[in-house]
Amino acid sequence: MIQTYFFDLDGTLLPLDEQHFLDLYMSIIGEKFYSLGYEPKSMIQKLWAGTKAMVMNDGKQTNESVFWDVFHPELEGREALEKALVLFYNNEFHQLMDSVKRSQYAIKIIDLLKSRGKDIYLLTNPIFPYIATKNRMRWAGLDEKLFKHITTYENSYYAKPNLKYYQSVLKQFNLTPQAVMMVGNDVDEDMIVESIGMETFLITGCIKNKHNKAIGSYKKGTLKEFYEYLLQQD
Repeated sequence: MIQTYFFDLDGTLLPLDEQHFLDLYMSIIGEKFYSLGYEPKSMIQKLWAGTKAMVMNDGKQTNESVFWDVFHPELEGREALEKALVLFYNNEFHQLMDSVKRSQYAIKIIDLLKSRGKDIYLLTNPIFPYIATKNRMRWAGLDEKLFKHITTYENSYYAKPNLKYYQSVLKQFNLTPQAVMMVGNDVDEDMIVESIGMETFLITGCIKNKHNKAIGSYKKGTLKEFYEYLLQQD
């Protein structure tokens, strides 16, 4: 019996146009860098390099530490830039709401699982700081208190699609893979957990399948269809 549910956020509980989201994100953060006196193109390149470093993280440091060591290795000015980016995620970042849609079914799904006493974790790829993740949850109409644990770059040592990312959460909370279902929209990053014994449900509304893998073997459907699937379960 499934007692615990791991949910992805972007493209899963928070439907979005990923390309529009990325284009808009790069545009507004570039403007932020410019306003702070940095050259936007160079900083965006460093941003991507820091993101890649988090994806390749070997677990020796948090994703946050790995990111900043690549993004802004110089200690001089780092604290001021960190504070400026916190303000960015609390303000300009909300412009990205134009690229996402709130789904009533995301809210219904979480409410249903909570009413059944299930444990719910938000396993969004931890390459964003907590404040950015919390705000994206709010766009989805979800309160952080609904989740037993939320992965962010501050509390994570790995990132998707590294299986150690999932295994570290399982170990931290003493969870048995066979009692957990991963719900996500990315064939490569989310469905990979089948290899360690977890059940999966592929959300197809904003599906990502960059390698065009066969998906016929997965339980799958839209958020609405997943909600209907849950109604038929225990």
